[in-house]
Amino acid sequence: MSSTRVLVADANSTDRTREIVWSFRDRLNVTVIPGGMPSVGRNQGAAHAETPYVLFIDADIELADRSLIRRCTEKAQAKRLHCVTTNIVCRGGNWIDELFYAVLDLFQYLSYVHRPFATGMFMLFDRQRFWQLGGFHEQIHFAEDYKLSQRVDRKRFAIVRGGVYTTNRRFQKMGHLPAGWLFLKTAMNYWNEKYFLRDHKYWANEPEGLPRT
Repeated sequence: MSSTRVLVADANSTDRTREIVWSFRDRLNVTVIPGGMPSVGRNQGAAHAETPYVLFIDADIELADRSLIRRCTEKAQAKRLHCVTTNIVCRGGNWIDELFYAVLDLFQYLSYVHRPFATGMFMLFDRQRFWQLGGFHEQIHFAEDYKLSQRVDRKRFAIVRGGVYTTNRRFQKMGHLPAGWLFLKTAMNYWNEKYFLRDHKYWANEPEGLPRT
């Protein structure tokens, strides 16, 4: 909708991101702001937001259901939720890629009984609660989304069906086993602040031109 404000945090990408974004100004209320590492860009966007809720999504995400954002917002309002996420589906990959994301979705549902688990691929947050929690930790360069979501009260967290599509670029960059091992170690170190502050080289060799939003 043209009344919906869209903030694109661009970290000096070289793929004409700003030019492409500006081409939508006749249809969308869109603004490009300075980005950086994901936690920095997301916090920058949230700082510009004025709405009760703020939605964080990655640059390569597509909605699988056009009603998803509306349904997430309505559920957040009705249940007074602080954080809402959805299922992640890998489109265009092979069966191994799909299996990895199916396991990720399973971990999301298991988080209902432990600590909430949402990814920055799709994370709808109550803006006031977001800042009460301090936003994304800007010294954390990997899993800063997971670290923030696990601080949300389980009773104020929900997963809404519908899903979003992502690509398999993470596996192409790292390989399935290294990526799987990194995600597993992260889940096992959910309590360890020092682990999240280490440089896990996750952004090493990031494909040129990919905007970090």
